Amino acid sequence: MAATDHRTLRRVLRREVAGTIGLLADEHDFRAMRRYRSFVFDDHTTYLKHMEAVLRARALQGGHTTVALFDPEDYADYCANTGLDPDSHTSRTLFTADLAAGGATVPYDGRPLTDLLPTLVDEAVRRATWEYSTTLLARLGTCVSCGEDLGRAAFARASHLLVRILDTAPPGERHLVCSVSGPPENLFAVLHADDIAGRMELDDSEALEFTTVLAVGLATASPGGLVMRTSEPGTPDRVQGWRLRAYGLVPLTAGEVFDAYCTDVESGDLISPESNVDYCEPPDLGEGPGPDHSH
Repeated sequence: MAATDHRTLRRVLRREVAGTIGLLADEHDFRAMRRYRSFVFDDHTTYLKHMEAVLRARALQGGHTTVALFDPEDYADYCANTGLDPDSHTSRTLFTADLAAGGATVPYDGRPLTDLLPTLVDEAVRRATWEYSTTLLARLGTCVSCGEDLGRAAFARASHLLVRILDTAPPGERHLVCSVSGPPENLFAVLHADDIAGRMELDDSEALEFTTVLAVGLATASPGGLVMRTSEPGTPDRVQGWRLRAYGLVPLTAGEVFDAYCTDVESGDLISPESNVDYCEPPDLGEGPGPDHSH
């Protein structure tokens, strides 16, 4: 009886142990890991099949598992910096634990890996964009004339402008996209900020990442824009947009919004406009150009 009780108690405890699994998302990363003799898989498809079986088994046992993106180059750097042998199961486990503490992860929710992988890759891109944007803001230094922290000022300005956009937007499901052109990197952020029955719903992490990217565009006066699409049952979708300017946003005319939305970014070719969509000039935010830190 005591042995049965012990097994039951341990089974209960296993359900409370959270684990993280590092996943090789594509063939390129998989091939890079095959140089290690301790990595025993021969093809990516078989690897994913077994990985999914492990995840499902843990879920059936009541365990909670998060999935992290395993990057072979980052892993090699990690081993070099820590003095670990990269051709070791233990080293891979330690690296995955490090990913769990500070990397991009998503919870395993029973979906097939083919559905989970795009979510994981998107999360990794979002996190990398935010980290890169944060670093850029931190490197801006202080204004030579007033001594203000330029990165902090730009973030505050971006936060204020985002609040004004959401306050003046019509109710409904809002999908916002902010893009900032490099060099050296093009930045891209998405925010879902729904206003249903007067109640704002948004993800705090998305809002932070979106505001940070917008702040980079404002502070560096880089070419870029912000587009918002609002959907509400029974009415056409409304698309509005702004052009980024130094510490400010300039509303696009309805024609400019149409051109921006109906032009292929890579080829420059026109795209057929969607039906039941209105391309509109946004309302005046009532904002001046913002502080001038250019001198």
